[in-house]
Amino acid sequence: MHFLQRWSPKTVGLVAAFITVVIWTGFIVIARASVKGTLTPFDIGLARILGASLVLVPLGGWLVRQDSQRASSLFGLSPLSLRITATCGVFGGLAYAALAYSGFTFAPAAHASVLMPGSLPLWTSLLAVPLLGLRITPVRALGLALIVTGDLLVGGASLLKAFDGGQVWKGDLLFMTASLCWAIYSVLTRRYALEPVRATVAITVFALMTYVPLYGLLLLTGVLHSQLLAAPLGEVLFQMGFQGLGSVVISGITFNLMVQHYGPVRSTMITALVPGLSALASVFVLGEPLYWNLMAGLALVTGGILFGVRKVQSTK
Repeated sequence: MHFLQRWSPKTVGLVAAFITVVIWTGFIVIARASVKGTLTPFDIGLARILGASLVLVPLGGWLVRQDSQRASSLFGLSPLSLRITATCGVFGGLAYAALAYSGFTFAPAAHASVLMPGSLPLWTSLLAVPLLGLRITPVRALGLALIVTGDLLVGGASLLKAFDGGQVWKGDLLFMTASLCWAIYSVLTRRYALEPVRATVAITVFALMTYVPLYGLLLLTGVLHSQLLAAPLGEVLFQMGFQGLGSVVISGITFNLMVQHYGPVRSTMITALVPGLSALASVFVLGEPLYWNLMAGLALVTGGILFGVRKVQSTK
């Protein structure tokens, strides 16, 4: 990461924002398409962790050996202390992936477009008040209100249909919870002033050492059913590549760079483009419908985020 020192903070932030938005948009569309394929959501979660671990676990061991004076844990593979590794790993590694992939089995990508990246500024702002001492200004509160209204337009309709036997509300709830988990992780990285690469390595090492044994145990006991061996090799390798290398390694580092330069609240507001781009991509790529409530929800969420980031650039 030494080459970044030759770039200005503004350039680093802009590049990190662009890469994060592109990968997050692709993540939503590809994850929705993937759960309709051979692999189960928990198979995709395994592929995500294994793909990222191929790069980040050796890197973690190297980082620990290079600076033995720093705290390390998990057999010298995580470059952070066990407490920070476990805390960030639960929210940013295990819970986020499991909840997000499970949500796509119930709800379409357009819902995820609004409820996951769209809810991040709300959750992050609420968490940053007690944890980072953030002050929510009236302007920012108005932007957050627009986000909540947009979320209700999208998720409210499916909740009303729950009594009729509808299943979409389950996906919406999972998406919102996944967003909360990522918001907790982003605030923690700011609170602990974590370096982007070390934070990404730590949550991946933690996920590898907890998710994989649990996944195997649940398979042996018959609680989970896996399609990993039945899936085409190309599908498995693609998931390891995009979900692991793309969503975890690359966007994990670029998102943390955003948090480092802009703060957690402004970083989540910068992702304002993700809801609109991923919802539109799901229409053209996956053929999903874009109903009026989704369009209105997208407009309100995007407007709330853009309004907030435009007016509060002097605060983080």
